[in-house]
Amino acid sequence: MRALIWLIGIFALAAALATAASINTGYVLLVVPPYRVQLSLNLAIIGLLVAFVLAYLLVRVVRRTLALPGAVGAFRDRRRREQAGRALREALRTLFEGRYAQAVKFADKAYRSGESPAMAALLAARAAHAMRDETRYKTWLGRVAEYGDQARAARLMSEAELAVEDRNFELAAERLETLRLLGNRQIAALRLSLRVASALNRWDEVLKLARQLYKHKALSDEQVAPLIRRAHVERMRELVGDGKALAEYWKAIPAAEMKDRRMVERAVPLLVAGGQGALARRKLEQLLDAEWDSELARLYALCGQDDAVACLAKAEKWLQAHPKDAGLLLALGRSCLQAQLWGKARSYLELSLGLEPAVETHLALAGLLEQLGQGEAAQAHYRAAAKMSAAPTTAQASLPAVV
Repeated sequence: MRALIWLIGIFALAAALATAASINTGYVLLVVPPYRVQLSLNLAIIGLLVAFVLAYLLVRVVRRTLALPGAVGAFRDRRRREQAGRALREALRTLFEGRYAQAVKFADKAYRSGESPAMAALLAARAAHAMRDETRYKTWLGRVAEYGDQARAARLMSEAELAVEDRNFELAAERLETLRLLGNRQIAALRLSLRVASALNRWDEVLKLARQLYKHKALSDEQVAPLIRRAHVERMRELVGDGKALAEYWKAIPAAEMKDRRMVERAVPLLVAGGQGALARRKLEQLLDAEWDSELARLYALCGQDDAVACLAKAEKWLQAHPKDAGLLLALGRSCLQAQLWGKARSYLELSLGLEPAVETHLALAGLLEQLGQGEAAQAHYRAAAKMSAAPTTAQASLPAVV
């Protein structure tokens, strides 16, 4: 339909021009002594139009001819960049495929062609490191460094990652610190810093980084909890020799992190060892009053060294609500031992053992029986404890045969 409209329009235009030309009787007189040339106005107009078109075409041909050397140069440069880009892509692909020798080859080609030379050198450095070619690795890293700020962050990040792979955590920490000073606080750098800090036992830094990553939603609740728990426990282990510093650290732990009962469970023995049993006792009582936990109740006896009688009285109140809790009965038995109530201690320990046999219960009861002069009965409990301790090892040893 569109073609038909165009065709009709062209014929209409041609008819209009023919009609106008038949009406136009004018002429053009050209005088070039001694010659005189007379032309119709229509022919003169057509001649001028044809001359204009020819002149325009001639100018275009001349311009294209003059621009030909530049166009050839641009074509060659474009072709070189395309080949270099292809080499860079091939280097990246072969690096991911694990074909490190090919990756170095393609990266070297891209580097020599001048297409993103810093990135090409960085790819070659990573491939050389994967091949354990230390000489080429350092050579390519040196070439990356020649480009200064253009690839500084990428180079430092790569050096840190590869140093972690080599377990050279000191070098990784140095590179990451340089990145931090440059203002690089990306999630990837923070994650890597967390790994390095954990490997170097820098627990205060682990806490800071874990909280920061959690704030940025880079760690889930399930991921951050073990990290914070371990950092607190390890830091408290370092402070066991300084009771005052240990108490200050314990009090400074945020309330949200103090809700982690497994962390409290591991921290209580450390607090007791550092002479801060009263702090541990208050925390255990607070948690157990809020929500019962047999594992925490088992640890309660550790906090009764300073006031075994008060600790025993509190535990006996809990017993009214939890009469068949083996962990609480064990704690009561130990508290009675501390208070030198031998008969009650034996009774509680035997009740705990009847509900849930455990190595520590057997050992506590064996020690009590030795004090009471019942050596044979004590030996029986020692043997039972030894048998229970050896049971997991035996099961593990038999596992391959079962499989």
